[in-house]
Amino acid sequence: MQILSWAPEHTSALREFIARGMSFAAAADALNARFGTAYSRNAAIGRARRIGLAVPVRCEDRPPLVPRAPKPPKAAATKPRKFFGEAAPPRAAERAEPVKLRCVGIQPRLVSLVELAKDDCRYPYGGDKEGEAITFCGHPCFGASSYCAPHFHLTRGPAVETGRPAGPFVLRLVEAA
Repeated sequence: MQILSWAPEHTSALREFIARGMSFAAAADALNARFGTAYSRNAAIGRARRIGLAVPVRCEDRPPLVPRAPKPPKAAATKPRKFFGEAAPPRAAERAEPVKLRCVGIQPRLVSLVELAKDDCRYPYGGDKEGEAITFCGHPCFGASSYCAPHFHLTRGPAVETGRPAGPFVLRLVEAA
């Protein structure tokens, strides 16, 4: 940022222009034309504030600002559009429900949040539907993880190698019915 000090004649000219009712942009342009300076509108506003000038009141003869009416929604195209030799773009499939996967190799204890102990698995179950309670697996945690061994491997994927085997649990992923 370049620090400029305003010359006293520039400040008095700014006072004069603002007193005439000019906007700050017009006052900055008039200052630049008279003195060959390069003051911006914001520079004029800042100087006016520092010397205690009042902000000019908007002209009363201006029409009041009226908000625009909202635009009507666009009508659907009646002709199919062609894309690089295709008759029409492929229709998007209706929004499909996400596939729910669950861990079959373990029977969760379904412990509530209040009943969870320090070393219990915090893998959540439920809460998918409105008003459905969320419960947690509740089996002993795997190492320093907050999940039991099957849920740890379920969330991390097969690429994670650990120092010890996962344990006697068999983990299978299936689609929920």
